[in-house]
Amino acid sequence: MRTVGLIVEYNPFHNGHYYHLQQSVKITNADAVIAVMSGNFLQRGEPALLDKWTRTEMALRGGCDLVIELPVAYSTQAAEWFAYGAVALLGATGVVDALCFGSEAGDIGPLRRIARTLAHEPEPFARLMADTLGGGASYPAAYSEAVRLYMAQTGDQEAAAFPLEQPNNTLGLHYLLALERLDSRIEPYTLLREKAGYSQADITDRRIASATAIRKLVAQQGTPDEAAPYVPESTMDLLQRDYAAGRGPISWSSFTKPLFHKIMTESAASLAEYHEMSEGLQHRLKHSAAALASLEVDALLEAVKTRRYTRTKLQRMLLAVLLGHRKRDMTPERLRNGLQYLRVLGFTGKGRELLRRMKTTAQLPVLHSAARPPELFPYLDLDVQATAAYTLARGNAAARDCFRDYYEKPITI
Repeated sequence: MRTVGLIVEYNPFHNGHYYHLQQSVKITNADAVIAVMSGNFLQRGEPALLDKWTRTEMALRGGCDLVIELPVAYSTQAAEWFAYGAVALLGATGVVDALCFGSEAGDIGPLRRIARTLAHEPEPFARLMADTLGGGASYPAAYSEAVRLYMAQTGDQEAAAFPLEQPNNTLGLHYLLALERLDSRIEPYTLLREKAGYSQADITDRRIASATAIRKLVAQQGTPDEAAPYVPESTMDLLQRDYAAGRGPISWSSFTKPLFHKIMTESAASLAEYHEMSEGLQHRLKHSAAALASLEVDALLEAVKTRRYTRTKLQRMLLAVLLGHRKRDMTPERLRNGLQYLRVLGFTGKGRELLRRMKTTAQLPVLHSAARPPELFPYLDLDVQATAAYTLARGNAAARDCFRDYYEKPITI
């Protein structure tokens, strides 16, 4: 059974995701689809609109056969470690033959050449990175510029001109870098992203809109009904179900009190120990919070943001504070060796066949719940804590819901 792997967030699963899934199956000649999906907190430093179990059901009803959770230690990272975690999990299943991702360019050739050149970060490239960062640019902008300069020095002008400033192109490069660094046998493919950009907030097509635009539309209307033209019917059913039950929507504003509690009550020295807190940002954070006219997360982000620190970087920093992710837990060495399990969130009948195969092919334990000693799987314990924090953001949460990771069985379709 030839299997394609997808790296997803599905926040929520929409028509563009469905198109990507179907085309991925087509161009890779796959018989089955495995998705590595972020849990309740996402790569841009945001909480998911709906919880990971509902989004797993969206994925399965949309055509995925097996959904594996990307641990929160990786799902909330910048592109390098987000990609590394997801690609490593796909490889650890032992059954994934291909990886297909969307990109603004739709051309994998230049990306593969860049990845092969930079996989082990040659010293001249590291110097270029230091120089571009020293000029005050944000990390994404500095990285794009350093790649451009270095590839030009190698004589590959096509790769030097490649638009790495576009977010899916950048993520795609990091997927390829991870494949190179892991010496993976997985074959990469890319699809041209059309009709809606990754963070495009306005809607310009009758059927396709970005997840960002859909969430904005839903927030403006206060109900999910206006999303109907842009999502499959199965997604619409699940959106309406969870909204009616009070399980959504979840946004940064849902975490205002617990976040500001930590910022206001912890010392600057304590805040400095959180992941992504760098170059004295803890002082800027506390001063900005104290000066706000009202306690709002969006207002805090605007107050702290600078040319050097993008909103996404700052959102990831705030997530680290909210979730208690310390620098000592997120060192490169810990992240490189932290993938210790494959957590199954859901599967179809075909997914069940994949799980049978994985009994002999998987390089990591396959877990169907979090009922394991935390000392054996430290990052799994962070997933449990993240679920508790996410669940408490709902006004109607029961205590048992906070520990759903321990007893919730995988979603089956």
